[in-house]
Amino acid sequence: MSMIEEKNEKIFIKGSKFMYVWVTLAMVGFLIACIFLIIYGLKFNSKYSVLYLGGGLVFTPVMLYLNLWSLPGFIPGKVLFSIVPGEHGTVKANRREVPIKNIRNIDLVRNPLNLINDIVIETYDDKKVKIRTYNLLDDCDFQIIVDQFIFPYLTENARKVWDRKIDLDKLRKEDNYVRRDHKIE
Repeated sequence: MSMIEEKNEKIFIKGSKFMYVWVTLAMVGFLIACIFLIIYGLKFNSKYSVLYLGGGLVFTPVMLYLNLWSLPGFIPGKVLFSIVPGEHGTVKANRREVPIKNIRNIDLVRNPLNLINDIVIETYDDKKVKIRTYNLLDDCDFQIIVDQFIFPYLTENARKVWDRKIDLDKLRKEDNYVRRDHKIE
């Protein structure tokens, strides 16, 4: 995966190029559609012109709102989060750092207000850490990253929780991912 960069025993996770293109096309496409609706609504050539105008005026601010939430992800070279693998490894994003041994649950959750996927890490200290992905990290890529770099160092209970969430057969079929034998001594 081209979005994984390893330097000095630290793994940096960036957005995939495919998702950058996909999100850009969606942002630009929806705004063009809203402008198109407003322009054709103002011409009043059809009996649906009022609906075109109304739809364009209602959805334009919504799309601008969603696009503004996505813009910080388009900073060139933006690192979404980093992982230091190992027995004393950590997951770090922005200024927040979580030891891997302290992770109870990790999941990719869609925020209902801005429709952006967040990585939510629940710790044994009953804290929640949210890492914004700006929809630049695909679900399957997230599962592979967690399974490959975080799973081997989780506690036994956290491993059981992760095993219930992940579908290794689906990952094998779609991404040719096979879990390595993670025996830590």
